[in-house]
Amino acid sequence: MESRVLSRACTFASLSQLRKQPRENNNNNSVSFVSARPIGAVGEGGNLIWGRQLRPALLLESSSAGKQRESVKPCLAAASSSPGSDSAGEAKPVGFIQKYPALVTGFFFFMWYFLNVIFNILNKKIYNYFPYPYFVSVVHLFVGVVYCLVSWAVGLPKRAPMDANLFKLLFPVAVCHALGHVTSNVSFAAVAVSFTHTIKALEPFFNAAASQFILGQSIPITLWLSLAPVVLGVSMASLTELSFNWVGFISAMISNISFTYRSIYSKKAMTDMDSTNLYAYISIIALFVCIPPAIILEGPKLMKHGFGDAITKVGLTKFITDLFWVGMFYHLYNQLATNTLERVAPLTHAVGNVLKRVFVIGFSIIVFGNKISTQTGIGTAIAIAGVAIYSYIKAKMEEEKRQAKAA
Repeated sequence: MESRVLSRACTFASLSQLRKQPRENNNNNSVSFVSARPIGAVGEGGNLIWGRQLRPALLLESSSAGKQRESVKPCLAAASSSPGSDSAGEAKPVGFIQKYPALVTGFFFFMWYFLNVIFNILNKKIYNYFPYPYFVSVVHLFVGVVYCLVSWAVGLPKRAPMDANLFKLLFPVAVCHALGHVTSNVSFAAVAVSFTHTIKALEPFFNAAASQFILGQSIPITLWLSLAPVVLGVSMASLTELSFNWVGFISAMISNISFTYRSIYSKKAMTDMDSTNLYAYISIIALFVCIPPAIILEGPKLMKHGFGDAITKVGLTKFITDLFWVGMFYHLYNQLATNTLERVAPLTHAVGNVLKRVFVIGFSIIVFGNKISTQTGIGTAIAIAGVAIYSYIKAKMEEEKRQAKAA
């Protein structure tokens, strides 16, 4: 009986010593956590809860556990101080993108602007010796589609499935995208790049009108007032534009209307598909929409003298490489615009889009040496300022709506 009592007393003493151990090491939480793990009794993944997961083996080894615990402390302290420690609560290594998000976003903006400017300049240079905008529009989309197919083939990104219902939703979006793209290129071929972009600054006006009179949405008076300088500026620029002609002006206006309807149909075709796959499918459908008018309107001229004249002027190699790179720049700048929108707030993207148009107009004037009158310059500046004010007000309203829904 005495031996049993002494055995139980020793057992309870060992148990009480184990229970006191975490309180004695409050200054080092990680040490007390590890020292609480029984040696050789509970598995490596087990969580020890005092008084609930004790086993007989723990009681038998309590005397040796204390000594092993003392030897564990220095090793644990050294491990917790090492930079590669996997202790709980330690931050994992942070990559460059996570460490410098502002720098990465700035790079996205820079590449968006850079590719857009290069596209507009190279596109206009092609039209100077190959004035066939319908065919060039097809090339733009064709190169982009090939790029998407190659990306899908290597799994970057993984291709999203397409069904009949999704096709029906995307088809009107792609048709408007194709029409807007072709008419933009007709305008680029007919007039100066700077003038086309000035006219395209009216796109917010058409968006507001469509929202008010087609979708039935109420547009605040502040938005309508912000569009007044846009209309005034474009009118001033058009009256004294040296390269003005009605083909370029009307084509740019049709482009504005087409992209407005593209926005309307895009809202109706909301889908969970990622933007990269979505843009790829829209480009594929738009390519097949653009091919028939290109063949009908420009096919005979191209076969008769169009290709021959271009090859005679610049050579076959330059002609093919120019078409390839202009198509690549077109696809990449549109994709980067989408990726940039995903990284920043709508307000930041709207301001960035206005600045992009300023960059394109400025660089096109410098590169091509286009002469503009004082009135055209003032009108362009007023139009861009109006677009900036409109974009700021609209993006701020959208942000307030989003915050109200979140609240």
